[in-house]
Amino acid sequence: SQLSFLEMWYVTVISPKMLVDFLSYDKSISFNVCMTQLYFFVTFVCTEYILLAVMAFDRCVAICNPLRYPIIMTNQLCDTLAGGCWFCGLITAMIKMVFIARLHYCGTPHINHYFCDISPLLNVSCEDSSQAELVDFFLALMVIAVPLCIVVSSYATILTTILRIPSAQGRQKAFSTCASHLTVVTLFYSTTLFTYVRPKLMYTYKSNKVVSVLYTVIVPLL
Repeated sequence: SQLSFLEMWYVTVISPKMLVDFLSYDKSISFNVCMTQLYFFVTFVCTEYILLAVMAFDRCVAICNPLRYPIIMTNQLCDTLAGGCWFCGLITAMIKMVFIARLHYCGTPHINHYFCDISPLLNVSCEDSSQAELVDFFLALMVIAVPLCIVVSSYATILTTILRIPSAQGRQKAFSTCASHLTVVTLFYSTTLFTYVRPKLMYTYKSNKVVSVLYTVIVPLL
C-alpha cells in the first residue's frame, strides 16, 4: 500500500505539468513551482529506493522464514520501517534542496527537460555548482548503494532458498510471491541508475528524457 501511495504521487507531481506543456505553447515554470516540484520528486525517488529495499527484506523473511514471519514482521515493525523510509526521503530531499535553491540562475534559464530535475538545474546555473554536485553525489550514493545492497543480498538469499525447494510447484509459488516486486525493482533501479550514475561525458539530455518517462510515468502505472 505504501508503494502504491508513493507511485500515485509520482504521477501527480510530474504528469499534469508535463501534459500542460505538451498542449500549450507557453512551457514556462516559476522558480517556486520548479523548486516545489523538484522537492517532492526527489522525496519520492529517495523514499522509493529505501522502500523497495524494505519490501525485498519482507519478501526474504516471508520465503526463507515463513513460520516466523508473523513474529519478525510485526505491525509495529512494518509501521516503523515505512515511517523510516518517508523520513529518510524527506530529509535527503531537504538537504539537496538547500544546495540547489541557493544557486544563482542568470536571466531566464531554459531547462532542457520535461520536469525540474537536479542535473538540468545544475547545468543552467551561472555560478560554481561543484559543492551542490558533491552533496548530491554523496547523498545519491547512500540512498542508492545501501538499499541496492539490501535488495541484492535479499534476493540472493531468496534464490538460494527457492532452489532448495524439492517440488516445482513449490518453487513456482515461492517465485510468484516476489515476481511483481522484482519487476518493479529491475525497471526502477536500471532506469534511475542509467539517468543519475553516469559520467558527464556519456550524459545526453535526449536519452535522459526518454528513460525518465519510464520511472516517472510507466513504472508507477505497473
